[in-house]
Amino acid sequence: MTDIATIMRTSAVIPVLVIDDAATAKPLAEALVAGGLRVLEVTLRTPAALEAIAEMKKVPGAIVGAGTVVDTDQFEAVMKADAEFIVSPGLSQRLSDAIVSSGVPYLPGIATAGDIMRGLDLGLTQFKFFPAETSGGLKALKALAAPFYQCRFCPTGGITEATTPEWLAFDKVLCVGGSWITGGTMAEVEAKARVAAGLRG
Repeated sequence: MTDIATIMRTSAVIPVLVIDDAATAKPLAEALVAGGLRVLEVTLRTPAALEAIAEMKKVPGAIVGAGTVVDTDQFEAVMKADAEFIVSPGLSQRLSDAIVSSGVPYLPGIATAGDIMRGLDLGLTQFKFFPAETSGGLKALKALAAPFYQCRFCPTGGITEATTPEWLAFDKVLCVGGSWITGGTMAEVEAKARVAAGLRG
């Protein structure tokens, strides 16, 4: 994968994963990929995250990125773990400069027109709309997207299986981020992933 737009178009839903035990990472990735969700975002919310990224990358077909990257130290750490893309909850100049300069696919979080304009200044046109529901939901994203015709989005935060089709029906949305897919047995995860993979359009 060479660019974030291609990665975003690979799966209708990107599972947002909080991994507490790295031993569970590979089986979880296998279940998600088997269900049709190849793009996996491992959030840096636990000490196991970096090891989990490395474990998930062992699964054929998995495209494994790091989420909740908030500073350059974390960026350097996830690069050592061979993360294939980076997701941040917001857009800061120092972090964005470092990631853009590296060439790694990058999906920064935005919630305002000013955020998007700062991203455009950096040459970015793909963004994570976060937190999606509490930032005004689909109505807000449609209003934000109107003046920025060149931009595409991955809404994340409060997205559910029930609301995903409505988000995906908006042509500026390439995918959504969701956490409802995980939990339960690996067979249950695979089944939920299969449903999620079929939600586009």
